[in-house]
Amino acid sequence: MKKVSLILAGFLCSLVAFGQQYPYNGLNSHMGNLYRLSDAKTRSISPENFTGEKGKGGMADMKDKDKRNTANAAQAARDLGQGWKVNPYIRIEPKETITIAEMEGPGAIQHIWMTPTGNWRFTIMRIYWDDEKEPSVECPVGDFFGMGWGVYAPLSSLAVCVNPGSAFNCYWTMPFRKKCKITMENINEQDPMTLYYQIDYTLTDVPEDAGYFHAQWRRTNPNATSDYTIIDQIKGKGHFVGVYMAWGVNNNGWWGEGEIKFFMDGDTKFPTICGTGTEDYFCGSYNFDREGQYKEFCTPYAGLHQVIRPDGTYRSQQRFGLYRWHITDPIRFEKDLRVTIQDLGWRHGGRYLPQKSDIASVTYWYQTEPHNKFPKLPSWEALEVN
Repeated sequence: MKKVSLILAGFLCSLVAFGQQYPYNGLNSHMGNLYRLSDAKTRSISPENFTGEKGKGGMADMKDKDKRNTANAAQAARDLGQGWKVNPYIRIEPKETITIAEMEGPGAIQHIWMTPTGNWRFTIMRIYWDDEKEPSVECPVGDFFGMGWGVYAPLSSLAVCVNPGSAFNCYWTMPFRKKCKITMENINEQDPMTLYYQIDYTLTDVPEDAGYFHAQWRRTNPNATSDYTIIDQIKGKGHFVGVYMAWGVNNNGWWGEGEIKFFMDGDTKFPTICGTGTEDYFCGSYNFDREGQYKEFCTPYAGLHQVIRPDGTYRSQQRFGLYRWHITDPIRFEKDLRVTIQDLGWRHGGRYLPQKSDIASVTYWYQTEPHNKFPKLPSWEALEVN
């Protein structure tokens, strides 16, 4: 009992220290300081309030024919009129890009909810901070929310939740000092998409040492080198806070012997951090296997939330979704960061097998600006899941 009391006391002391280091301004909301009042102002952008302005929600007129504000539910609301769910969603036409949110700072995004229809790899979300011309977030919307295979799977974690029927939720705090712009591009050449969405944010002071949120998507199909690069050419000061991986296996047997490696601040041939295996890095063990079957799991910080089984546990063409959030253990770097993971399985005679898997990933991190320009996203043919 005494040991438990000491642990609890240490936890409470850490909360006090956190509050002293980062004075509460409504930005660092968690259960430890939720009771504290703040001068921050809460705002929300949705198709029922495109600007997020105070007192401007639900004003769509039954006859509005604006590009986005088309009174798309006017027929359903015809007996009730203005204020009764007249424009709850938008449509994005093939090969069209729409700005879904713009906000003036200082402030921070606290929550994003959306339900994109259609091919989730063919909808590209981009986020721009302040006056930057190149996005700090550029990612197919499905992958950003841990749904890279275009197939729904429940995901329950601190940073990302995907709930029935296809509700994408993100809780990464995203501070900005001047402004924020979010766009959605439908690269589908044939089909429009429907988007319900809500972006909840706060207008408040941003601490001087707050980094900017970044997310970058990559894919190799197949992974010819058997050494997959999760991220490269991060320049500046910051910290790595997580990765989602969509891993498609093209051979039989266990596929996750590879080690993850973090090369930081001038590391060349050998990294500062080297893991012991893929399932170990994602906080599992021994092939994620219980009684001859992969066991999906979701925890606040890590999970194997998706296993797509074509014909059994160890047959070819299985597909996996994994996430690891470094929320309590961020990987900090001063100048640069590169992260790789080996694409490694087993072959006859107890030998490692360099695999050639279909791997896509999203890397999430905070850093100072400016950031290095992201690699150009490939065409839809290279994005497509097939």
